[in-house]
Amino acid sequence: MEEKKRDNLLKGSVLRSILLLSIPIIFANFLQTIYQLIDTFWVGRLGTEAVAAVSLSFPLLFFLTSFATGFATAGAILIAQYNGKKDSENVFLATGQTVVFISIFAVIVSIIGYFSSGFLLSFLTKDAFVLEQATSYLQILFLSIFALFIFNIFQSSMRSVGEVKFPMIVVLVTVILNFFLDPLFMFGWKFIPEMGVPGVALATLVTQYLSAMIGVVILVKGNYGVKLRLKDLKPRKSWAKRLFKLGFPSSIEISSRAFGMVIMTFVVSIFGTLAVAAYGIGTRVLMFVIIPAVGLSISISSLVGNNLGARQYKRTEKIVKTGLYLGFFTLVAAGILLFIFAKQVTQFFVPNEPELISMATLFIRIMALSFGFIGFQMTIIGTLKAAGKTTTSMFLALVHTFFLFVFSYLLAIIFGLKELGIWIAYPSANLMAILLAFYYYKKKDWLKERIV
Repeated sequence: MEEKKRDNLLKGSVLRSILLLSIPIIFANFLQTIYQLIDTFWVGRLGTEAVAAVSLSFPLLFFLTSFATGFATAGAILIAQYNGKKDSENVFLATGQTVVFISIFAVIVSIIGYFSSGFLLSFLTKDAFVLEQATSYLQILFLSIFALFIFNIFQSSMRSVGEVKFPMIVVLVTVILNFFLDPLFMFGWKFIPEMGVPGVALATLVTQYLSAMIGVVILVKGNYGVKLRLKDLKPRKSWAKRLFKLGFPSSIEISSRAFGMVIMTFVVSIFGTLAVAAYGIGTRVLMFVIIPAVGLSISISSLVGNNLGARQYKRTEKIVKTGLYLGFFTLVAAGILLFIFAKQVTQFFVPNEPELISMATLFIRIMALSFGFIGFQMTIIGTLKAAGKTTTSMFLALVHTFFLFVFSYLLAIIFGLKELGIWIAYPSANLMAILLAFYYYKKKDWLKERIV
């Protein structure tokens, strides 16, 4: 089984290899976004204040958890290149070292996040009711961070060796379970009390710990080419340095995107609760729409990592070129569809809020204009990461965040366009980001980069 999956990564049609990896990853990411959209769907039944509470919490959680996600990416890079090199011993060691260091980090983030939730959220809203709901919601989510990270390691390590179907099945099970747990904990039933917004977070906690336990069992069994062994869980200084060197720039990259969301939430909050709720719906839809780009980026990263490890440079270059075309045109198609049906999508979440529907619809339509740029950029970022050039991908993310904030501030506040200026800032920042990403792609110094 291991050799067959490795062959799918290193041999045969490039397009077939990309699709074999991408489709299950895209579907799994689609399910994870459905997971979040289900939360928004049920919370929308509680009104604009409840939607605003969840919208405020999400960027902060994303920001504080992104550092560990970067180190999980570092582990995935090492696993992919060692797998391409057919070095199973180091594949197992990379997995174990990633698990132990991420676990330590997750515990620290969870504790800090839990006790600082109210303080951090107080900078984003002065509405006492929204603040109370958002704080309770965020604190429960911080208790689930450990499970979230463990499952992320499981999922990324599986993808690095070409196993993408099983993680997808686990995500499907948790999404179905979450759909029923959300209303159960929100509205109560028999001996289960009505918890409102915090009930949504509790449903997330239950499903995340379930998925983490499944992931650990599979890794310990080692049936898919990645095995979690007790001897590999002893921290090693040399591996800590390697993970830090690769993972820290990735952490900054991911956290800069998350920090951008926090900054943008702060800017949006200047214009009131309605604008915050519209921004929350728009960004959730954005995450849903760019799933093909994210899935493609992950699959390209896995393929590039394995082929660089095997020193197959011509195949590596062909993989990237094919990915660029797929990323651009897939996201262009998604943008056209969303531009047409933006109002219907918004009404699905908040059916009885006409002002919110109108504002969120405009935001979605303006963002949709530059979705093709995102697909192109994500493919390049996946390529750079696979080659170990995480510092470059970090720089690209920082530049995008910088332009997003600058354009938002200028258009919304200096030129007085208010929330409309923020909406326009998104395609403007995407255009600047793709120009810079294309420059680094054309340099091609990533093509013969090997880190193992």
